[in-house]
Amino acid sequence: MKNKGIIVFFTVVITALCLYYLSFTLVSNNVHEKATTYATDASGNVDFDKRQTYLDSVWREPVYNFLGIPFTYQEVKNTELGLGLDLQGGMHVTLEVSPVEIVKGLAGGSKDQVFNEAVEEAKERSKTVNDKFVNIFYQAWQEKAGDKALNTIFATAANRGRISLETSDAEILSIIDTEVENAIDRSFNILRTRIDRFGTSQPNIQRIQNTGRIQIELPGVDNAERVRNLLQGVAKLQFWQVAEIDEFGDALQQVNAFLVEEAKNQKASSPAAETTTSSDTTDLESDLAKQLAEGATDADSLGTEASPIFALLKANYGLVYELRDTIAINRVLNREDVKALLPRDVKFMWSVKPQVQDGMDLLELHAIKAPRGTDQAPLEGDVITDARQSLDQTSRPAVSMQMNAEGARRWRKLTAENIGKRIAVVLDNYVYTAPTVQGEIPSGQSEITGNFTMEEAKDLANILKSGTLPAPTNIVEEAIVGPTLGVEARNQGINSMVAGLVLVVLFMIAYYSKGGFVAIAALLFNIFFILGILAQLGAALTLPGIAGIVLTIGMSIDANVLIFERIKEELKNGAGILQAISSGYDKAFSAILDSNVTTFLTGAILYALGQGPVKGFAIVLMIGIASSFFSAVFITRVIVYWMSKKGEKSNISFATPFAKNLFSDLNIDFLGKRKVAYLISTGIIVIGMILALTSGIKFGVDFTGGRYYVVEFSESVPASELKVGLDSEFDGAVEVKTYGANNVLKVTTSYLVNEDNDEANREVEDKVRNGIAAVTGFSYLEDATKLSGNDFSITGSNKVGATVADDIKNSSLEAMFFSLIAIFLYILLRFRKWQFSLASIIALIHDTFFVIAAFAIASAFGATFEIDQVFIAAVLTVIGYSINDTVIVFDRIRENIANRGTSKIVKMFNDAINQTMARTLITSATTLIVVLVLLIFGGEVLRGFSFALLIGVLVGTYSSIYIATPVVVDLMKKEIESESEVPVK
Repeated sequence: MKNKGIIVFFTVVITALCLYYLSFTLVSNNVHEKATTYATDASGNVDFDKRQTYLDSVWREPVYNFLGIPFTYQEVKNTELGLGLDLQGGMHVTLEVSPVEIVKGLAGGSKDQVFNEAVEEAKERSKTVNDKFVNIFYQAWQEKAGDKALNTIFATAANRGRISLETSDAEILSIIDTEVENAIDRSFNILRTRIDRFGTSQPNIQRIQNTGRIQIELPGVDNAERVRNLLQGVAKLQFWQVAEIDEFGDALQQVNAFLVEEAKNQKASSPAAETTTSSDTTDLESDLAKQLAEGATDADSLGTEASPIFALLKANYGLVYELRDTIAINRVLNREDVKALLPRDVKFMWSVKPQVQDGMDLLELHAIKAPRGTDQAPLEGDVITDARQSLDQTSRPAVSMQMNAEGARRWRKLTAENIGKRIAVVLDNYVYTAPTVQGEIPSGQSEITGNFTMEEAKDLANILKSGTLPAPTNIVEEAIVGPTLGVEARNQGINSMVAGLVLVVLFMIAYYSKGGFVAIAALLFNIFFILGILAQLGAALTLPGIAGIVLTIGMSIDANVLIFERIKEELKNGAGILQAISSGYDKAFSAILDSNVTTFLTGAILYALGQGPVKGFAIVLMIGIASSFFSAVFITRVIVYWMSKKGEKSNISFATPFAKNLFSDLNIDFLGKRKVAYLISTGIIVIGMILALTSGIKFGVDFTGGRYYVVEFSESVPASELKVGLDSEFDGAVEVKTYGANNVLKVTTSYLVNEDNDEANREVEDKVRNGIAAVTGFSYLEDATKLSGNDFSITGSNKVGATVADDIKNSSLEAMFFSLIAIFLYILLRFRKWQFSLASIIALIHDTFFVIAAFAIASAFGATFEIDQVFIAAVLTVIGYSINDTVIVFDRIRENIANRGTSKIVKMFNDAINQTMARTLITSATTLIVVLVLLIFGGEVLRGFSFALLIGVLVGTYSSIYIATPVVVDLMKKEIESESEVPVK
């Protein structure tokens, strides 16, 4: 075999890398278990806030040593295989930037009654009308103001130069629309910076296109209040004078001594054990104590690789420290005895991001001149009217800004008093830049220069404009998944998949003998590679990701089944073992390649266009396709060639006695039954759609919205058990998640979701209260402070809309549409006939509607499954499985036509189905084993998901035989009638 050494080399390298990256996951889990133990009280209740405090305190502490290289907990978390919100727990938040405040701000807070009525009317309409707020506002304005022009409202002193009494409505609307978009961009940048400082693993923040909404995912975050404060805190832009080192250098000498003393006195190896970090210390930890505990007593003994915590006096341009030491520094600077040494008008602020130098992350600490006890800066950001990225005189990126008249006056005074000194531009108490004033700036037009990239200059311009208009962000949806649900979903899913894989192993060995061991080896390599590569890429595994793994399991097995069936055919035709193996791999390659490419194209488009569960599914799918192709085609070939190196004397076989002639010489007239199949499919789909339209489908709360209730119990109540009980109590869907602690649950229901009045609110709350009492046997108390024994209380409630769900649905439909186009074009390219492309698309649409119909029919028989976000991933899995099946059959048709002889076209199509029947049934059987075990033992959380997969695998197999191939035949009537044209080359 050629290139065997290269394959072995890559396998060893990939395996080593996967082992390395997955080792971080084990370490992270160990630290997390310690945090949970620390935060668990005597009653078994977990205080998530306390657990987060523990994790915060070790954020910068070394927790893992790999071959002498220490890794902090932050580095471990950034390298581990992350879990998504549905498996690990955490928080999903959608914020909306209010366009109402932006429009009012541009109007200068106009008191015009008609204008304010139009704004309020637009605000109400925007809740139900899917259009830009600017368009909705203008429609309301025209209805109320008649022919009155917008310039009468917006031609203010603040808008001088942009809007005058000559400016048309269209121009003003364009300006408003631009300001709204810019405000969203500025909010996005501010939130992104805050989240980066928050320290969560694999955060995800993205704008929802064509809306004023920003979607944020924070896996592993348990403290909801902390996240709300982080995301909704007011962005405060300020300009401060910077105090230079030479102004208080003697004091810093004494502060430095305190830093050494603090380190020496820090004896505990892990400060997390009993230490609580303050709000001033954010998420940063120091390992200085550990260095000193090991014998270091001063700067010199720490060596050249030590933190530059003692080198502050050597830097004449500022106070520069290594990033990991900032907590120790903050702790000392907050001490009263240290504050007494420093000037009363000085406070400290860190730069927003570190600079890398000599392999270290260095962060500058800025001394800011400010009277103690005041937060009032010499100049606030509300005076800025415009800011934009520009180029300075040397063509380097810079930022130009324009202030209003009052701002220009104060800016002139501030710059005149600080020539040759620095002024810090501060947002949220972090310094973005501190440029040196070159001279007095007499006007409000000025330029900020620094060591910026083009992107950084653009971001800074957006940040400077954050004070221009009020653009508050409001949380419009949040989904909090506590660790109880996450652990249950993860453990049930993993245990079920492992059990299913064990059964697959037994089946493959029973059918393919020693060849079965080879296929299982490839499967295990595949799963291991998927998890390892996910960790290397910093991606997170989600429940939809498990769907992607299930699909790639099927495709990995499928590739080896194709190869082994081809080898069996060659052996049956009299070829020797070595020739049979070579021909088997060669002849199966095109089918494997085509099926993998079509599925990979689907994954790539889903990743580019999808949101939420679609994107998570796509990442795992693409990784799985690549790893399954490599393991099933190349790794197995090395193993098989090694096992057959003795030629005919080799002890290798690809069939057990009972399976040797199974499915051989089949001659079933599948195409002759195609009209019956069409009728059956049409009947099931029509019946299902009718049931679906007549409330036969139960949509989850993420599709419908609903009311949520925060329920506190006297003791821990499993979320999944309460969900199962409440499902039978409600007509609408119910979702139950832990909230802040494992004895506090968030119950969301879509019951009476379209009713928004006090009577409906009372009815839903009564139903929730009575349902919980019936399921748990607990008693309801109004006062949560008096909970004891078997009691519960509702401590909060609210209503969430379904707008975000609409966004996810729309993006999913868009992604599916373009995926179908990509599949159509690829099959057209490979098979050279549009009939094959169209038939494959028809089969995919058939399968999708069939699954939806199956849900509706199951609901009519009492087996109700929710249509939720995970259902989308299940449907995508069905599409991937179906196209894989279809392409395999099409590939054999292409081969038969190339060797057609005198055979009729219809016979060649029938022969192709019969020839691939063994592969079709075996692949379906192995995949169904995993899905069935997942359905039966995976728990209620996975029930609808696994049911969709079960139906999808069955209908995907059915459609490749009775829909896709027959449709090609029906679309090629002219060729069939004439039998004079070869349909495929």
